[in-house]
Amino acid sequence: MHFTSEKRLDDGVLEREFTLGEVPGILWVPEAASASAPVPLILLGHPTLGLRTMYPRLVARARHSAAEGFAAATIELPGSGDRPSWPALDRARADLRRAMQAGEPVSDEMVDALILPLVDKAVPEWQDTLDAVMSRPEIGGPVGYSGGVMSIGIRLAVVEPRIVAAVLFAGSLVPRVMFEEARQVTVPLHVLLQWDDEGNDRQAALDLFDAFGSKEKSLHANMGGHTGVPQSAGDAAAHFFTRHLKREAGPLDRQQTELMPAAYRSSRTGADLT
Repeated sequence: MHFTSEKRLDDGVLEREFTLGEVPGILWVPEAASASAPVPLILLGHPTLGLRTMYPRLVARARHSAAEGFAAATIELPGSGDRPSWPALDRARADLRRAMQAGEPVSDEMVDALILPLVDKAVPEWQDTLDAVMSRPEIGGPVGYSGGVMSIGIRLAVVEPRIVAAVLFAGSLVPRVMFEEARQVTVPLHVLLQWDDEGNDRQAALDLFDAFGSKEKSLHANMGGHTGVPQSAGDAAAHFFTRHLKREAGPLDRQQTELMPAAYRSSRTGADLT
């Protein structure tokens, strides 16, 4: 992890941009975090619009997380923002856009072509980022995942043992195969659904929620379109993370967190989840 910039926001949050190989990202750490008082971490997912476009929303979420005592991190997704273009992904996105604009059905093949390669490439990058961030002495875990491409959140919740809770935003562009992975998810879930989301198949979202294998899962539906998520929904998600991440990590927890990456690194790339 190579830090490329650093600034202190007006609420004391330290914002540091970084690169990890070819992957750019941002880490936000609350002012009170230190090696003697490490804080939990929330991974901030986002859509494939690029970090520069998403920055205002991401920094707002990160500052909200910091106010609750959490660090936050995000990365640029493959084929997005300043990363090299990904022609196959661009074609899949264009095909999907044409179908939606023409009012034509979106086929399973279109969804698979867009989402599955993205999940296969992005999830290991998120895990590498988690390895690097968790090596920081002021970051102590546990870890939550919030928002972004829902299929990436599902895969991470299945394969990444350091993630202990997740907030997911319901959307319809979820390949059928991901429903099988959803049945393997066991961490507590808080799922947000915009009831009138113009780009979302509501029934598909409800079916996916039903498929999740978590014993603790809650669905929070609000009236309104895709961008009409009320402030109360964000507050409820923050309370969910406070409940599941705000615990005192004893010496054994800290030691297990530090040793965990080496224990599963060799096996994680062999997971047959596609």
